[in-house]
Amino acid sequence: MSDSVIVVDGVSKRFRLYHQRNQSIKAALMRGGRAKYEEFWALKDVSFEVPEGSMFGLMGVNGSGKSTMLNCIAKILRPDKGTIATRGKFSALLELGSGFHPELSGRENIYLNGSILGLSKRELEARFDEIVDFAGVEQFIDQPVKNYSSGMYVRLGFSVAINVDPDVLLVDEVLAVGDAAFQEKCMEKFAEFRRAGKTVVVVSHAMGTMRTLCDRVAWLDAGRLVEVGRPDELIDRYIDEGHVQRGDADGGSRWGSGEGALTSVAFVDAAGAPTTKLRTGDEATIRLTYETRQRIDKPVFGLAIETLEGVYVWASNTRDADYVPDCIEGSGTVEFHIPRLMLLPGTFDISASIVDFSTVHVYDFRRHCYRFDVDHGTPRESGGLVSLGGAWRNLTSGSATADRAVQSLESGS
Repeated sequence: MSDSVIVVDGVSKRFRLYHQRNQSIKAALMRGGRAKYEEFWALKDVSFEVPEGSMFGLMGVNGSGKSTMLNCIAKILRPDKGTIATRGKFSALLELGSGFHPELSGRENIYLNGSILGLSKRELEARFDEIVDFAGVEQFIDQPVKNYSSGMYVRLGFSVAINVDPDVLLVDEVLAVGDAAFQEKCMEKFAEFRRAGKTVVVVSHAMGTMRTLCDRVAWLDAGRLVEVGRPDELIDRYIDEGHVQRGDADGGSRWGSGEGALTSVAFVDAAGAPTTKLRTGDEATIRLTYETRQRIDKPVFGLAIETLEGVYVWASNTRDADYVPDCIEGSGTVEFHIPRLMLLPGTFDISASIVDFSTVHVYDFRRHCYRFDVDHGTPRESGGLVSLGGAWRNLTSGSATADRAVQSLESGS
């Protein structure tokens, strides 16, 4: 196995999808004793290796086989074909509350879960305070865990799993349930694990986290391995292929008095054609076309951009920009020009509006009316929502190599 702690070799995993279950002896006899089912291969001939001391990610859309693969590595599921060779002590947090008994208190579950993971009572007593402190559930430690919130469940389960002191930690998407402060603690713990030469295998849809933390990622699609490689290269391709046809977004709402209406909202390219794919640093233009049923004096046009999670990224209107037309009548076009689009990769929704000068009366408001994708461009930055476009500098004098590196950064190459 050389320096690999996990070697997955030609693994396939099959499940049976039953269309009808035998609910009685009569039903079983009428069907000849067998319920009808079809075979579903959740994994198909998957092979990869996880190096010791690395952070390894499994990515893919829902149903691609990520969690099934993690369960096979943890020996919860047995592959129907192929082998998985492992070495070292494993600890896993694969689902919310795994290993917990809902009627027992947090204290009792620490001892129960810890013993399942291989710790003695003496070892658990020595680590008890650290487990509780990391989970942040001191006030509720003697309450039944069935009364815990999902976040408390995750924090306690993760705290027990990491304090087993494993050589390899397996973590499924459950960390997404934790709050921002807890997720930051988890990231620090992962970094500590790596410094200690331990290995973490994580399943996540958070591409920013995967890009920042992982050394290698495996991309699964419909049970098959697409590729294993560096996260910065593979995640870009994964995001690109995941982009669907954008444009008028489904599910957007609309309201207003109707004297004026936005007939079209879109990003347009240099030729004036609508586009839904842009890159960080691109020159871009949002074009609004409108029609009015009557003359509107001093109308105010507005735009806003949000993430799919509802994070308010940006907004602007023509009143704030001191660019309010005296009036509009009939049909026309208004454009918002962006010299450099400083959004980082992701998918976003545009909302647009026409209101009166007081911004109180709404003629037309189109919420989430246009969806677009942003890919990596220049500058290329590690994560977040927006690019600051800054440059690193080396203040140490006499370093020609450092000076060249700074010049390279500032030129954007």
